[in-house]
Amino acid sequence: MNKAWMIGALAMLGGPVLATAQAAEAERTEASQEAQAYIISPQNGETVGKTFKVKFGLSGMGVAPAGVDVKHTGHHHLLIDKNELPAMDKPMGGDVIHFGGGQTETTVTLEPGEHTLQLILGDKNHVPHNPAVVSEKITVIVKDD
Repeated sequence: MNKAWMIGALAMLGGPVLATAQAAEAERTEASQEAQAYIISPQNGETVGKTFKVKFGLSGMGVAPAGVDVKHTGHHHLLIDKNELPAMDKPMGGDVIHFGGGQTETTVTLEPGEHTLQLILGDKNHVPHNPAVVSEKITVIVKDD
């Protein structure tokens, strides 16, 4: 199963949606200085099956759906196998998986092999905060079930 098909299927089933809006430049929302995003599970270096659950963590700020304008809140975006972070001055696009409903976990299906996972928090408009709230990048090894 390819990644594009899986993402489309998730969107149809009420899962995370991919935002496609791109702005030339957007004002960044202030993040709490104590804010930390992290991946609760799986753990860095863990071997997982093709389909596995990813649980998101956030401290020092709150989780709110996209569009909600409350100070020090945001929603998660998951980067899979990305070498670079998205642009910091515009809404994150279709190359990241958006959890605009305020979700704190998801189920992912990946091909066997080594993959990286990383979270970045977005504000009400999907723009990274200032400073950006980004998790450490973890590596998982997907085994052939």
